[in-house]
Amino acid sequence: MTTTAGSGQDLVQVERLSEFFPITGGIMQRTTGQVKAVDDVSFSIRRGETLGLVGESGCGKTTVGRLLLRLIEPTGGRIVFDGTDITRLKGSDLKPFRRRMQIIFQDPFASLDPRAPIGASIGEGLRIHHMGSPASRASKVSEIMEKVGLQPYHARRYPHEFSGGQRQRIGIARALVLAPDLLVCDEPVSALDVSIQAQVLNLLRALQRDLGLTYLFVAHNMGVVEYISDRVAVMYLGALAELAPSREIYRLPLHPYTIALLSAVPIANPELRARRRRIILLGDVPSPVNPPTGCKFHTRCWLRQQLGNPERCVDERPAVREMETGHGVACHFAEELIEPTRREALISTAAAAISGRTSGEEEAVTPAGPPPPDTGGIFGPSDATLGEETRSR
Repeated sequence: MTTTAGSGQDLVQVERLSEFFPITGGIMQRTTGQVKAVDDVSFSIRRGETLGLVGESGCGKTTVGRLLLRLIEPTGGRIVFDGTDITRLKGSDLKPFRRRMQIIFQDPFASLDPRAPIGASIGEGLRIHHMGSPASRASKVSEIMEKVGLQPYHARRYPHEFSGGQRQRIGIARALVLAPDLLVCDEPVSALDVSIQAQVLNLLRALQRDLGLTYLFVAHNMGVVEYISDRVAVMYLGALAELAPSREIYRLPLHPYTIALLSAVPIANPELRARRRRIILLGDVPSPVNPPTGCKFHTRCWLRQQLGNPERCVDERPAVREMETGHGVACHFAEELIEPTRREALISTAAAAISGRTSGEEEAVTPAGPPPPDTGGIFGPSDATLGEETRSR
C-alpha cells in the first residue's frame, strides 16, 4: 500500500508472518494443539515513521514486536530489515542487527536489574558489543542520560530510587545508547500516570525527530496511538484487521472492529459524550487455540448481523485489500461503511440494538469514533504541546 509517512524507503518489511506456540501435555509432552498468536500478518515500516500497532490484550501485537527483534523464532513468513532477510539468521550473523533494533519494555521497573546502578544497565549493550573503551562508554552513557532528561550523577543510583517516569527514561536511554535504527516500544506508557504519559510521549517524538528513529509503537490505548503514530495497524486475534494513515483511520475507520474500538475512546466533552452511540461487542474473544473459520471477527461482528449473517464471513478469510490510497481493510463488506448515510444508519442500528432500544427511537447520531480534532482527544491541546510543537501529519 502507498503511504506518505517516513522517508519513502521501507526499513522493515514483514511478509506473511506467523507464530504458533505448541501446546504440550502428557508424560511424553506430546503436542496436542497450537496457540495461533500471529497468523499471516504483513506490513511495512518506513524510515523515520511511527507505526502504531493496536488491539485488545492477547491479540498478538507484543508477539509481533518480539518477532521483529528475533527474540522468538517465527513459525512462518519473512522479516526483511534494511534489505536483509533476517528471518533465519543466528549467532554472529544476527548480532550486528541486534544492535540496530532495540526495545522499550512495558514495565520500567521489572526490566531493570535492581542490584545494578542504572549507569551499568544503560551501558550494558556497549559492553556486550565491545564498543569503545571504558572511559568512552561512560561518556556515552552520560550523554544519552542527558538526552532523555536524566542527570549524569544519577548513573550511580539504583532503580528503586527513581519514580516510574524516570525509570522509563532509563529504559529509553538503555535502548538508545547503541544508536539503533528501529525501536519497538512495547506499551511504554501504559504503567504511567496520564500526565507522565504525555511527557514520555513528547520525549519519544523529540528523540525521533532529532535522531531519525523508526518506531513500532505497541499499545491498546487508541488515544495514545492517535497522538504518536503516523500510521495505525489494528490487530484482532492474531490477524491484521485494518492498516491506514493515522488521520484516516480515526476519521473514517472501515473495519467494524476498529469502529467498535474507537467508540470506546473516552471523550472529555460531556455534550459529545451524551450524543455518541457506543458499539459494545457482545461475547468473548474466541480462543487463539481454535479460532473461528473465515473472518476471525465474524462471531462478534455487528455489521455482519445487520447484513443478514452472510456465510461468506464464515467460509472465506478476507484478505487485506486497499479501499483508498494507503487504507487497507480485511473485511468482505467494508464498502458498506464508506457512504456516510449508509454508515451512520448501520452504526445507529447497531448501537440501538446493543443498548436494548429500537432504531426507530434513535435521533441523529454522531458516528462512532474519537472526538473532533479541536477537542484534542485524550491529550488535549494543553497536553499535546508539552515541550514541543504538535507534529503535522
